[in-house]
Amino acid sequence: MSMDRVQRHWKGFVVILVGSLVIAASAGTLAARGAATHHQIEFNMVQSGVAAGAGCLAHASGHVTVTSNGPVEVMRVAVDGLPANTEFDLFVIQVPNGPFGLAWYQGDIETDANGHGQGVFVGRFSIETFIVATGAASAPVVHQGGPFPDASSNPVTAPVHTFHLGLWFNSPHDAVGAHCPGATTPFNGDHTAGVQALSTRNFPDGQGPLSQLTP
Repeated sequence: MSMDRVQRHWKGFVVILVGSLVIAASAGTLAARGAATHHQIEFNMVQSGVAAGAGCLAHASGHVTVTSNGPVEVMRVAVDGLPANTEFDLFVIQVPNGPFGLAWYQGDIETDANGHGQGVFVGRFSIETFIVATGAASAPVVHQGGPFPDASSNPVTAPVHTFHLGLWFNSPHDAVGAHCPGATTPFNGDHTAGVQALSTRNFPDGQGPLSQLTP
């Protein structure tokens, strides 16, 4: 083999080797990016069951992004198609439809003049989200009147995972104004909320979207 052919042979080998290394590096980068996506989830909220049954909030929707920051998650909720300039209450719940199971009050979302609202919440919103009570204990009674007074002690329960979300009207009056039922529910700070507006009932009861995130 001539020296010229040897040089061409090695040049070709080097090109192939470099190309292979670039492909391998790119694959590694993509794999790393794919792994990172397990620490962030996105999903939609839909018109609640009670709203659908009543024929109200036909255009209401929500979009949720949850990002793991290690010790905690950051949950961003954006809602649209709701009544303008109206307050709503967001809960993490056991199942999306009534009776909802165990629920945890996360915070409020208020819509603007276009029926759009958003909120950012920091907590544990992943497969590790649960409520537990290893024993009964006395509880503060802050709200004594109304249809849903505070309990003076808690029920005992083994760990119960809460992987769903629900959004409630802060007021029965606002729900009626949106042509929804006017029932009073305990889903706000003083337990005088309206009916559920949005939920994650687009997911099975036992497979709420928060279960998709592994911190």
